[in-house]
Amino acid sequence: MDVSFLGGPHPQRGVGVVAPFDFVLDRELWRWVPDEVSLHLTRTPYVPVEVSLDLARLVSEHETLADAVRALSAAEPEVLAYACTSGSFVGGIAGERAMCAAMTREGAVASVTTSGALIEALGELGARRVALVTPYTWSVTEVLEEYLAESGVSVTARAYLGLTRHIWKVSYRDVAEMARQAVRDNADVLFISCTNLPTYDVIPQLEAELRVPVISANQVTMWSALRRLGTRAVGPYQALIDPGARPGARPLAPPPRGLPEVPPAEGGGWT
Repeated sequence: MDVSFLGGPHPQRGVGVVAPFDFVLDRELWRWVPDEVSLHLTRTPYVPVEVSLDLARLVSEHETLADAVRALSAAEPEVLAYACTSGSFVGGIAGERAMCAAMTREGAVASVTTSGALIEALGELGARRVALVTPYTWSVTEVLEEYLAESGVSVTARAYLGLTRHIWKVSYRDVAEMARQAVRDNADVLFISCTNLPTYDVIPQLEAELRVPVISANQVTMWSALRRLGTRAVGPYQALIDPGARPGARPLAPPPRGLPEVPPAEGGGWT
């Protein structure tokens, strides 16, 4: 059969992604990516350490990053993204910048990290007061707050789960309830941290309910990386990606039918 009329495959542009060894949300990252872009993922080597500040330091070592970037070089990505929030904020602003420099030096292309993308996204939204949702322990959450403070951003309230493993198993129900605990009247934006925490479907639901922009670790990572390609992330009814969905632009429309419903809160339990 002659299939020449199909004209494909169409040219693809590549984003190289370095993720921690325990990252499991590859499919979620792809949901923000337009058809003309491919993701090329690699993972850091396994270490028998639970989610903690020690793990964050191990998966962000420059030698580890260099090895991962070299592994991606055959795919010839046009931009590199380090997809781990704690690994990119554990060293503060200077540490995050050094990580980007190390990846760029090894890969000869622009580099972004999740925590760097977070600050970029907050600037895009004009947000200086942030409500936090994290799956982390208090010690890890506290270092995230210190990173934000170093960037001139204040935390209005937070909710955290205290988990050290299996973060990807947290349900949308739990994410939504933490969001309701954290968001107060004076928050400019809600940030849901950790690239292993699922968020794609819950973002528009929470924005419609809480009336503030909601951003997440995976969302800001893909948004920032794709910006460097000169293209846009795909995220209907998400204020970061769709300026028309931002408060003040127009009334926030309800999320499209077919998205999973986020049930009302049944009680607290977070600090």
